[in-house]
Amino acid sequence: MTASAYTPPPAFTTRPQLTGTFGMAASTHATATAVAQAVLERGGNAFDAACAGGFVLHIVEPHLNGPGGDLVGLFQPADAAAPTVLMGQGAAPAGATISHFRGEGLDLVPGAGGLAAAIPAAVDAWLLLLRDHGTWSVADVVAYAIDYADNGHPLLPAAAATIGRVADLFRDHWTSSAELWLVDGRVPAAGDLHRNAAYADVLRRVAAAAGQADDRAVGIDAARAEWRRLLTDACAFLSRPHRHSSGTDHVAVLTPDDLIDAPARYETPLSVPFRGRTVFKADAWSQGPALLEALRILEPLPDADLDPSTLEGAHTVIEVLKLVLADRDAYFGEGADAGPLLSDAVIASRRAEIGDHASSRWRPATLPGAGPWEPPLRQEGASAAGTGEPTVDRTGATRGDTCHIDVVDRWGNIVSVTPSGGWLQSSPTIPSLGFCLGTRLQMCWLDDASPAALRPGDRPRTTLSPTLVHDGTTRIAMGTPGGDQQDQWQLPMLLRMLVGAYTAQQAIEAPTLHTAAMVDSFWPRTWDPIGLVAEERLDDAVLTGLAERGHRVTRAGEWSLGRLSAVGIDRGTGILWGAANPRGVQGYAAGR
Repeated sequence: MTASAYTPPPAFTTRPQLTGTFGMAASTHATATAVAQAVLERGGNAFDAACAGGFVLHIVEPHLNGPGGDLVGLFQPADAAAPTVLMGQGAAPAGATISHFRGEGLDLVPGAGGLAAAIPAAVDAWLLLLRDHGTWSVADVVAYAIDYADNGHPLLPAAAATIGRVADLFRDHWTSSAELWLVDGRVPAAGDLHRNAAYADVLRRVAAAAGQADDRAVGIDAARAEWRRLLTDACAFLSRPHRHSSGTDHVAVLTPDDLIDAPARYETPLSVPFRGRTVFKADAWSQGPALLEALRILEPLPDADLDPSTLEGAHTVIEVLKLVLADRDAYFGEGADAGPLLSDAVIASRRAEIGDHASSRWRPATLPGAGPWEPPLRQEGASAAGTGEPTVDRTGATRGDTCHIDVVDRWGNIVSVTPSGGWLQSSPTIPSLGFCLGTRLQMCWLDDASPAALRPGDRPRTTLSPTLVHDGTTRIAMGTPGGDQQDQWQLPMLLRMLVGAYTAQQAIEAPTLHTAAMVDSFWPRTWDPIGLVAEERLDDAVLTGLAERGHRVTRAGEWSLGRLSAVGIDRGTGILWGAANPRGVQGYAAGR
């Protein structure tokens, strides 16, 4: 089967793939995209634009991310030979020990509440990127977010719905959140203007700290220090007992001492070749290497097995995802080495495990000298209001998610960032700050044997997983919200682009699917051994055939899975492009 025989892309797309030569931005929210493009129009580069858009995402997608959360990015300056990881995942505080959590009567880290907060790192990471690779001042970058926080931005329907789902939690337990999000005690309607004067003031204070220095870099470091100083208010406020998703009350363990050092930094990415391109991801403290492993397993297979629109291709992709996500759960975590999982011998053995029938077993790889850690394999359990779960449920319905932004400029600078955490339902709002802290520690296990165990100073293994792809000429930045589904939704997109010759917009819009046969990274940490979720635009014969092969297929509607966006540049021609997801009527691309 050749690319020409691959399932052809649809003749119609809901929106065009944008092309131009000046600059492109794409994100999960049209306003953030517009702000990023406005920065490019005013002479800023891709890094200035991404930072400005990132701060706006705090305002326009508050149910999906917040200043108290985290981010993972990949970026490549025009003159750099390879990308760099922007590491914005904070570590566990010094008091976050397994013995402490066990002493609180917990067997899992709660999915909502201050006890689950890692050290906030998103804002610090944005400012680090701005310092070293941007050109704008802090004041100019945050001016857009300040304006929306002061004057209001229309609430998304999903944001209003999220507030509605947790309104009783706010009224009964998190009264500071009720004061911010419930208007006169009522749930706001979609389209209502929401203002956040406290957060606007925080941004003004951060910008003012930067403006006191003559040297730009020194000023931005002063802004980072002021940000950490302001966060001490969160430590004091969350030291009071408050309700968690466990149904019990606890106090946070984050202290001012945890905030002394700046948490963000740069790291070297991992990469693998695939069909003439190189694909880059963050290391095994993220789930990114699982995508690299999947690509290596799939690369030599016939093109028919790499087409997610066919029965054979969909089955193969799902079975490979089961294998690599089992490897994630068995081996990934702070300090883990993903190299052995990407070795020729292990890849060949994993490829041989793909069968014709859906596997119902949890099957991690066997590595020389390293046995797999086995997580609890819990079946579906009860959920609780306000779990702060930044993923989709088993049917694909969004219960909270995350954000994404991609930018490329006319000089060839390119950046892809997935911000998350600190969404409005994570933990009680800190009144003086206008936001809450995240719950990323819920991804840690209360088991010392786990590579992703809760350990003070270690980063929780995150699901945030942007991607950069390039060859000698072309560079592509892409990513998606979706928790455990992020790399699952990126895999079909990459296959369709790099094997099926789809444009990015065609690949984004094509019907997709994912497996539920992995251990959830989010409370209450369940799994579904043969679960498969698919959009109903996949051919009915494919969905029926998957069921006949043993998959328990959930038909999740026609347009429900995937929140992908992407930008790219052909450095040979200077042509740029941008593409964004139409699902949810929220994401958008802009450029010229």
